[in-house]
Amino acid sequence: MLSGVTMQVNIDDYIINALKEDITSEDVTTNAVMREKKKGHADLICKEDGIIAGLEVFERVFKILDPESVFETPFKDGDEIKNGQKIGDLTGDIRALLSGERTALNYMQRMSGIATFTKSLSEELKGTGTKLLDTRKTTPNMRPFEKYSVKVGGGHNHRYNLSDGILIKDNHIGAAGGVKEAIALAKEYAPFVRKIEVETESLEMVAEALEAGADIIMLDNMDNDTMKKAVEMVAGKAETECSGNVTKGRLKEIAEIGVDYVSCGALTHSAPIMDISLKNLLPCE
Repeated sequence: MLSGVTMQVNIDDYIINALKEDITSEDVTTNAVMREKKKGHADLICKEDGIIAGLEVFERVFKILDPESVFETPFKDGDEIKNGQKIGDLTGDIRALLSGERTALNYMQRMSGIATFTKSLSEELKGTGTKLLDTRKTTPNMRPFEKYSVKVGGGHNHRYNLSDGILIKDNHIGAAGGVKEAIALAKEYAPFVRKIEVETESLEMVAEALEAGADIIMLDNMDNDTMKKAVEMVAGKAETECSGNVTKGRLKEIAEIGVDYVSCGALTHSAPIMDISLKNLLPCE
């Protein structure tokens, strides 16, 4: 969850920077029509079916602007929600509600869209032994929110960033002089507790990675027949991950081949937003 101490230590800076992006000096429109503090109320409304995510982030935006603001909702992240359904009630200084509206909605719409899209893909792998992973193909300064949303939608997180795990890709292999050389250098440099994953594009590269002792072998942009042969070659001596040209229509076929993981950049870079609105803002009686 993005809550408590984790929220304040790791997430507040992201939210504050997003607010600074939208308010460089002042919210001139709000300051023009609302000259002093006044308590108001608004409804958060869902405008399409989907999986909700980002409720705490939505609330936090307004808490930063007005610590006395209150957001009440019967839902939790991961719940299914229907078009026209009221998500919750927001109360606070009208100036904070107006100034924070777009930033808060941007987070929730994006996060809910990713959760909804991930849910639709993860359902294709239900009952199989294959796990759906995200990638580092995230929106700059949105990674913690987007990767969290993947988990809300039933997916799993690949490495968070470059410090989080060893993944030897094609350019690393080229720079090192080959698959075996790259793996040997990684083993020499990295702590023994780190797993080493290597990207392969052919059966020859798979064989090299196995011989060099890779822990995880990524089968990159392989057709189904080649991938099947690769999984048979690996035969459980390493974990396998399918990557590249992963679409919803291919997921069941990939799972039947027997790979352990399938990574899909589209979870974060191509998920459509979910339409959510803050409506009916009125002063409290």
